[in-house]
Amino acid sequence: MPSTIAIVGRPNVGKSTLFNKLVGRKLALTHDTPGVTRDRREAEAVLGALAFRVIDTAGFEYDAPDSLAGRMTAQTRTAIAEADLCLFVIDARAGITAGDEVIAQALRRAAKPTILAANKCESRAGDDGFNEAFALGFGEPVAISAEHSLGFGALEEALAEHIEPAEPDTDDDEGGSPGEDEPTDEEVAQRPIRLAIVGRPNVGKSSLFNRLLGEERTLTGPEAGITRDTIAATWAAGGREFLLHDTAGLRRKARTAGHTLEEMSVANTLDAVRFADCVIVLLDATQAFEKQDLTIADLIAREGRAVVFVANKWDLVENRAGAVGLLRERLDASLPQIVGAPLVGISALTGEGIERIVPAVLTAYDAWNTRVGTSALNRFLETALARHAPPAVSGRRVRIRYMTQVKARPPTFALFGNQLKSLPEDYVRYLTNGLREAFDLKGTPLRFLMRGGTNPYAQD
Repeated sequence: MPSTIAIVGRPNVGKSTLFNKLVGRKLALTHDTPGVTRDRREAEAVLGALAFRVIDTAGFEYDAPDSLAGRMTAQTRTAIAEADLCLFVIDARAGITAGDEVIAQALRRAAKPTILAANKCESRAGDDGFNEAFALGFGEPVAISAEHSLGFGALEEALAEHIEPAEPDTDDDEGGSPGEDEPTDEEVAQRPIRLAIVGRPNVGKSSLFNRLLGEERTLTGPEAGITRDTIAATWAAGGREFLLHDTAGLRRKARTAGHTLEEMSVANTLDAVRFADCVIVLLDATQAFEKQDLTIADLIAREGRAVVFVANKWDLVENRAGAVGLLRERLDASLPQIVGAPLVGISALTGEGIERIVPAVLTAYDAWNTRVGTSALNRFLETALARHAPPAVSGRRVRIRYMTQVKARPPTFALFGNQLKSLPEDYVRYLTNGLREAFDLKGTPLRFLMRGGTNPYAQD
């Protein structure tokens, strides 16, 4: 296992900027606002010949344990306890502050090897703070500028005294990035299922994330919008490996316009959706399927991801008899593009119904990966056309001659025939619903490509 390094420091000293530089990607949100980072975030990092796991943490502040700042500090203490080495970052331009002294005391009590990094040393403005840093008692600080990538050679030398050089892992365990060529079935079977939890603010996404992992991995509380970053963690359940993502709440666009930090949080959530194989849309069971819930679900369907609906706070529903049926009716009526998607009622707080989530996810994921043979598809098409022929358009009948599946993830079908671009939307929905029933394709959007001309697979 690679060594684990925790980046610690008071708010706004550049911890997340350094984290992003080490992992080679902008995973963590960075902003001039102090306290942007609230949860600890982990990723694989490489610096020269060194490969290690790095944890970005929230600013270290003393406050009441049940306050937001107190809960953030508890997350940082957990990261320190898990780490093999701590990278203590200070702002050299600001000099040593009382907050830095408090963190230094906590690190000494933790008795973990610590390297002191004086950040923002790209100019002489940091000289005084760099010299003051010797008084913290961690030896000679390493002068760096995370924003400008300066001093990383000296940082590598300092880290090399504590961790062994190792070959970096060239496998991307997170499965690549959106926009790459479609992976093969073998590659998909070998990688973890990428599962994102999304929804409106304060519906319990982080509570569910923690409940599934069995630990307090992210902050939770009554305050809306606690989660800002997208936090990923590996998780094993139902005989499968998952890469689970907790995300920031998705507000209406009008609520985030002009608020740069919220816009960045929403952008991270949308990236998580595009990256995912399957998405859990978390609902508040007492206020399910509000307009924003439907907007979120429609976005996921347009992105072509498998979908599972989870109604949280089920323990607060007064009349449970028939409640799932009513939610199902509203779901299918409001979102015909993913009709039949799994729907589960749970309580993240008490754990009720949690065991039903994994089977629902696997059902939707399997449907998303389904490939249907051409002969079976055309037998279905023949039956569907016999039951309900396409309507005439401008006096000319639309003819569908052939059907084949061109890809999975999501299942995408090509129709061959004449005037297919004039095929009414309700007829395409008729074919879509028929395919769902015939081949158990519930929980995934289906796509159609209209091709003119004759059947290219026909024998001469």
